[in-house]
Amino acid sequence: MMCDDARLLLHAYLDNELDATQSVAIDRHMQACQACAALHADYTLLHQSFERASLYRRAPDALRKQWSTESSVPSVAKWRRPPVALAMAAGFVTALLIAAPAWWYTLHRSASQAVDEVVSSHIRSMQAQHLMDVASTDQHTVKPWFAGKLDFSPRVKDLTSEGFPLVGGRLDALDGHSVAALVYRRHLHVINLYQWPISAPTAETKVTQLHGYTMIQWTDERMHFIAISDINEGELQQFVQAFRNDAAPL
Repeated sequence: MMCDDARLLLHAYLDNELDATQSVAIDRHMQACQACAALHADYTLLHQSFERASLYRRAPDALRKQWSTESSVPSVAKWRRPPVALAMAAGFVTALLIAAPAWWYTLHRSASQAVDEVVSSHIRSMQAQHLMDVASTDQHTVKPWFAGKLDFSPRVKDLTSEGFPLVGGRLDALDGHSVAALVYRRHLHVINLYQWPISAPTAETKVTQLHGYTMIQWTDERMHFIAISDINEGELQQFVQAFRNDAAPL
């Protein structure tokens, strides 16, 4: 986890609004980052200050009287009640009409946010000293490096013979998950391959284009993968096929 990510999540962390994975990631980050740990201490002090009784202020009497006056306005006369069955049916239809657009918007908004998060992570990884936690072209060095840092063993393959050499890996976080990020090269281009376990695999392969980047998502044996790069879609498809053909766990 990077400092920018940790600082965005600190308030939610203090309010116990994060899941276990994110909380652990922030804990580990603050153990190694004095700046974020100091910011956490400042936020903790601020939270404690807001809870002090001395900060409570009673509303002015004039305002309290205004609230009391507005709340006492006579209600509109009641209409004759429709039959119970008809009222229940009307209520169900109304709730469905209201909820359906909201559900549809939330579903597509969440999918869009996930895509944006992957693109942002890919761009951020290419900043100075953000690309790799372990730099090695040896899969037998990169794979053991993840041991003890994740609750799963990532699949690691060197695809140099296919034109996609492995150059390293790092820990990252996507969609509330701690993930393994393998770093490959295609000439001068970077390919990030994210992976983490899932409980409900799907056979669907999804291709997304955004901001000049191509992203391919798929699952194999309860492991979810996302490959992203600025190479063309054909080359990225070639990379994915090479990894899937040669991606039996070590």
